[in-house]
Amino acid sequence: MNLNLFLIQLVLITSVLMLTQARRLPRGWLIVNVLILIVLGGSLILWPEWAGWISGGVWLVVFLLPLLGSGRVNRLVSQERYHAARQLAFWVKWLHPADGMVEYPQLLRGLALGQQGKFAAARQLLSRYQTDVTSTGRAATVMLYRMHADWAGIRRWVEQRVPEKVLDREIGLALVYLRSLGELGDLNGLLQGAERLEQRLGRSSNPLLLNTVRLYALAFCGQVESVKRLLEQMLSVYPRQTHQFWIATAEWAAGRHAIARELLTSLSQTEDAALQNAINGRLAAPPLDPIQVLTEPSHRILNQIKTAIAQESRYSSWNAVAARKSYATYGLIGINVLVFAVSSRLGGNEDLYVLYRLGALVPEAVVTGEWWRCLTAIFLHSGLLHLSANMLGLYVFGALVESALGLRLFLACYFFCGIGSMLTVTLIAITTPALPQITVGASGAVLGMVGAEAAIQLKGWRLEKAKIARERLQLISLVVVFQLVSDLLTPQVSIIGHISGTILGFLAGLVLFKPSRRSG
Repeated sequence: MNLNLFLIQLVLITSVLMLTQARRLPRGWLIVNVLILIVLGGSLILWPEWAGWISGGVWLVVFLLPLLGSGRVNRLVSQERYHAARQLAFWVKWLHPADGMVEYPQLLRGLALGQQGKFAAARQLLSRYQTDVTSTGRAATVMLYRMHADWAGIRRWVEQRVPEKVLDREIGLALVYLRSLGELGDLNGLLQGAERLEQRLGRSSNPLLLNTVRLYALAFCGQVESVKRLLEQMLSVYPRQTHQFWIATAEWAAGRHAIARELLTSLSQTEDAALQNAINGRLAAPPLDPIQVLTEPSHRILNQIKTAIAQESRYSSWNAVAARKSYATYGLIGINVLVFAVSSRLGGNEDLYVLYRLGALVPEAVVTGEWWRCLTAIFLHSGLLHLSANMLGLYVFGALVESALGLRLFLACYFFCGIGSMLTVTLIAITTPALPQITVGASGAVLGMVGAEAAIQLKGWRLEKAKIARERLQLISLVVVFQLVSDLLTPQVSIIGHISGTILGFLAGLVLFKPSRRSG
């Protein structure tokens, strides 16, 4: 595959995938991806040999860089590092000036001032943007209320001034409103709102926001162990003092007032003035027994949240990976890179003679006794692009499968798929009137990991009725379809090796994966 064709496929696949999420994405990102597709289509008509480079450059500048930058800004905000978030947001706004990014640095400055206890300066700054008719103005308003822990003010303002359709669209605003319900003791309203927000948000669009609303529901309902689990896994990005605050909240709701008071008192020396206001409000709140308050539908919602968290700890992609070190995956990547360096040193990784000497798959040689080529060929690659694409796939899907199967079964699955795909290529070659060929690459083994992950998610869906597993399975199905399209468009690709590797991985995943193996 040449780099121009690779970039065309990369731009096309990522842009189409983003457009399939149109219902969940801000309008600015949708406009950006439509623009990228227009550039791609135009360059394919006018300069096809440069279409990948042109559209790829536009994709990098207006999509990838602002996407990564926005993600980093959101992470800094969740860590309550508002000053650093503001500095980065200042640069991101030039690459993505839509979706309120132009004003966002100033809003973050207001949060930083409030964190430092400079409430008058924060109010003066944020009041410039206050209005009920724009998302930026509503964000400024809710920041001012939240800074002073004025939860009654937030609830009153939202219910009187914010239309329901706006609340459905602006998830961050809905999140603060739901917290205000919990702070004011309306637990049934909180749980009903959490259920509605989860249906609106979905699991794949913004897991941080989704799990934050779950945190509010669990904490205000006194589910201490579930809160700890959520903070340790899905919300580990939150700072230590935030963890402690919400654990104390759960302890308070569970009736363990002495423990909660001790935790909150130990936080009272915080330099975060906004957090101090929240602590004071928590200590002043009257005790509330969730058991007496919650209705039967609310108990059902609470149990659904707890079940969803348990299932996501088993089947949600990176939660499992983050909990373990993927030593086998990293080791395989290291071996592939080392072999690539050796082949380059010996005369070139695209030199067929060098690849043959190092163990490339040649069907005629295999049937005459050189069976070891089925193994060595999966560590050889023809060109840096070939190596990079396979190692990226191995890094993602290898880590997922290793976290599910464990090191030994993962290696067994990997080599079964890699060697099996090479044997399939050999069998097809010697039984059909095909031209002599030489095959190298970890593609069969890597796509075997895609197939194995599909089997893992399928078993999670069928055995546990896990919605997260069904959603992951749908996403993996899209990956397989796009890979097949890419293979059909790309010359000199072993489509037989790719398809056989995927099928072998799927079968291996069905046999090897036991749901009980995943911690949860």
